[in-house]
Amino acid sequence: MKQALHIVHTESSCGWGGQEIRILTEARGMIARGHQVTLLCPEEAPIFAAASKQGVPVQALPIARKGWRGMAAMRRWLQVNRGISLINTHSSTDSWLVALACAALRRAPPIVRTRHVSSTVPDNRPTRWLYRKAARHVVTTGEALRQQLHRDNGLPLAHLTSVPTGIDLSRFAPGDKSEARAVLGLAPEGLYLGIVSTLRSWKGHNYLLQAMTRLSAAHPDLRLLIVGDGPQRQNLEHKIAELGLGGKVVLVGQRDDVPLWLNALDIFTLPSYGEEGVPQAIMQAMACAVPVVSTTVGAIGEAVMDGETGILVAPRDADALYDALTKLISDSAMRMNMGQAGLARARQRFGTAAMLDKMEAVFFQTIDRG
Repeated sequence: MKQALHIVHTESSCGWGGQEIRILTEARGMIARGHQVTLLCPEEAPIFAAASKQGVPVQALPIARKGWRGMAAMRRWLQVNRGISLINTHSSTDSWLVALACAALRRAPPIVRTRHVSSTVPDNRPTRWLYRKAARHVVTTGEALRQQLHRDNGLPLAHLTSVPTGIDLSRFAPGDKSEARAVLGLAPEGLYLGIVSTLRSWKGHNYLLQAMTRLSAAHPDLRLLIVGDGPQRQNLEHKIAELGLGGKVVLVGQRDDVPLWLNALDIFTLPSYGEEGVPQAIMQAMACAVPVVSTTVGAIGEAVMDGETGILVAPRDADALYDALTKLISDSAMRMNMGQAGLARARQRFGTAAMLDKMEAVFFQTIDRG
């Protein structure tokens, strides 16, 4: 039996999405394995309340912004709380604050930096110090992100490990479609297309609505379910009205029963054009045996095998999205085959246990290298 670790996670973001969900999933998993876990984040961040609700020990620090106050608070916390095995940072701001605080301490714990998105990392001297020196190891949520940091920033591959986000395969699993629709109050017949994500511009909802104007004309029984909430909700409400899709599109809002909504769907889509890793909603849909239409950004292609578990199209292309969705809408056998292939891939690669095994190995190796 390996030693129990005290793992400290830091998160400066005051948003909510897949990154925050992964942190809490990983934290709960490590606690279940006998490790001690502490989360440090701003009190106003949604993850603060969510951590308390989910049984993850959390403490508030003023680390939402870069600056002396946040760095000093982090340094004081580390001075008082000794015996920490390592710190796992997650966003740019907390990574800088932790790195500078640790640099000011005589005996600082090692830093593991998890990189969740594929946005460009500046190749300048301060950032090279942050990624190569301050962080003892860097984790990415997809192999494409790992190769990007190696190619564009010169980080050695040995300094980088890809650990895809794990999902709870006991919770996200195929269910009875008719039963799911009945519970949710949806019509038992017809086709349901769905997207589950925070309502952010780069998730591609506007391109989906453009495609939906043509799809709904060709397929009158098609309905689009938009699950999630976020800063773009009002804009999407206006767009739906502008396009005359009020009877065809339903803004469901934030839901805790996502597996039920996924099991009600015939097709899942996420036409993101942003800096993705592997979005959890895609893996969740696959685990529910729902075929996926998405884009070629980030590391999405590591989950969705084009032509096998779903269809990938270029980002920001409503016409290509329309064509891909039309193929699946028109072919029930293709939907079933892709859904089953996605289920098999999710079960093989995307379970929570696999993520925890890999992260645990990274943590122990990081400590051993000290």
